[in-house]
Amino acid sequence: MDCLFRYNTSMKNKQPGIVDELVRRRFLPFVRRPGRYIGGEVNQIQKDLSHCDVRIALCFPDVYEIGMSYTGMSILYGVLNRMEGVAAERVFAPWTDAEEVMRREEIPLFSLESRAVVGDFDMIGFSLTNELCYTTMLNMIDLAGIPLRSVDRGQEDSIIVAGGQAANCCEPVAPFVDLFVLGEAEDEAARLVRLYRKCQAADLSRRDFLVEAARLSESVYVPALYTFEYEKDRIKDFRSLVSQVPMRLANAIVQNFDAAPVPDKPIVPFVQAVHERAGIEVMRGCPGRCRFCQASFCRRPIRFRSVNRIVEIAEAQIAATGFDTIGLLSLSTADYPDLEELVDTLNARFAPHHIGLSLPSLKVQTQLKLLPKMVSTVRKAGLTIAVEAASERLRQVINKPISNEDLKEGIRAAFEAGFRKVKLYFMVGLPGEAEDDILGIVDLAHEISGLRRGIDGKFAEVNAAVSWLVPKPHTPFGWLGQQSQTYFENARRILLDRKKELRARYVHLKFHNIAMSVLESAIGKGDRRLADVIETAWRSGARFDLWDECFDMDRWKQAFASHGLDLNAAAQRSFSTEDYLPWQHLGGPSIDSLLEHYQQALEQAAQSSADI
Repeated sequence: MDCLFRYNTSMKNKQPGIVDELVRRRFLPFVRRPGRYIGGEVNQIQKDLSHCDVRIALCFPDVYEIGMSYTGMSILYGVLNRMEGVAAERVFAPWTDAEEVMRREEIPLFSLESRAVVGDFDMIGFSLTNELCYTTMLNMIDLAGIPLRSVDRGQEDSIIVAGGQAANCCEPVAPFVDLFVLGEAEDEAARLVRLYRKCQAADLSRRDFLVEAARLSESVYVPALYTFEYEKDRIKDFRSLVSQVPMRLANAIVQNFDAAPVPDKPIVPFVQAVHERAGIEVMRGCPGRCRFCQASFCRRPIRFRSVNRIVEIAEAQIAATGFDTIGLLSLSTADYPDLEELVDTLNARFAPHHIGLSLPSLKVQTQLKLLPKMVSTVRKAGLTIAVEAASERLRQVINKPISNEDLKEGIRAAFEAGFRKVKLYFMVGLPGEAEDDILGIVDLAHEISGLRRGIDGKFAEVNAAVSWLVPKPHTPFGWLGQQSQTYFENARRILLDRKKELRARYVHLKFHNIAMSVLESAIGKGDRRLADVIETAWRSGARFDLWDECFDMDRWKQAFASHGLDLNAAAQRSFSTEDYLPWQHLGGPSIDSLLEHYQQALEQAAQSSADI
């Protein structure tokens, strides 16, 4: 072991304290939605913590209703609890009213299953899905009574682990996390538990465990084992502090997806979750290469589950839960190669029991044309399609080659099959974008609304959801700066004026919060030094930044300013192709492949702009 990271004491098997009585008498009667915190749901797994040698708190930095819809947490819950002597319990972020009670009554963060003190668990794992959940993670660490920064933690403190999509660009929160797992965590989680047991048996310290974990897998990143050298706002050098740790991390991959573990008995939530259904991953990865999409570049290779296996999972989940909908989940369900056979098989099996299907990720090509005849029992409340850009020209720039002819043909066929509403996703701020591209969002939505008139004489309700481009790490647009907040506000005004001009009463525009997108870009482009800003924002009251009622842009601007930074400038920061990117070592595709896409996008944007 490297002496720099050795403590004299070893990891101890501590017994978590139970706060059941405290929670029942001094907490639950005083919170607005106690169902979020009571546990005890159907299919919950509760082990005797005193008989388990490894105890893990699975934390989701958002409220119960959101976290219970997150498939990744459900998978890990099953994987870990299947291991002998391992207990995994769920923890969700307490809403603001609950936090107030906890701090007033000095009630520590507790798990749902046993109401055990989270700070007494051996490991605390966070699923990080977005940059705006970082302050909520800090709040949960603090409520657990654990020092915020890994450098301040002692031998008795839990090991903080984090994974999820944000792990691939985690430097802004690296000082708060002991260990990141990059990519798909099912196998890595089990390996880490086995290593933890070995280190316990060998009387090694928590720091020794972290070093061994980093050496165990190229998908495990321990920030404390690496350091950066900076030159003004740029990274000059990145190096390791110990030997035999990877300098270029890679995403963990479950190779045999058909045999991958699944939650065959999902927990049935007490409080209505965002998605209450039997959710089944049919594939991982996406054959598309949309240049703005981090998942399509990071979540590779493409793997499929067999039709028979999906049906088996559906039968098990429906029997265990009583849900009335089966959701076929993936980044692009329409690209599942046996979709027609799968839908026909599921319909034949479940339609007689009034169990419907949900296909959330649809495309506009051949699969969408086939959809109406394939899914007679698919829920027809609405059809959702990610169009992204109104013009074919701009779709070429983002590498999403959808023709308007295919789009209209597919939606017209869906109307004929009984669909009555359409939701379209658009994005503003793309490279090469002109005002006509922005106007075209309303024009296209209005035209699609009118397609239904040829079928039953009525306009279709069209919900056009407009988001603002956040140039994401590990994408070809990662070198680009974001458009200014003023640009986005002007685009929103253009869209609203166009809707009024066209009298498009059946087109409903819904805009993502511009300030949130600006902050997401500013944090996403940050390196390890941004941790000071995030901690300052949390200490001034930031948490639940994904919620409009909690988000406060002024608080964040002040946090940036207190460290000599400008939030808007950070969001608009661009990188040269010679720069060392803050996320360059954290998995994802090769820089060369991204640069090829980046240059193609810039050339296409320049050419298409010249043709306007």
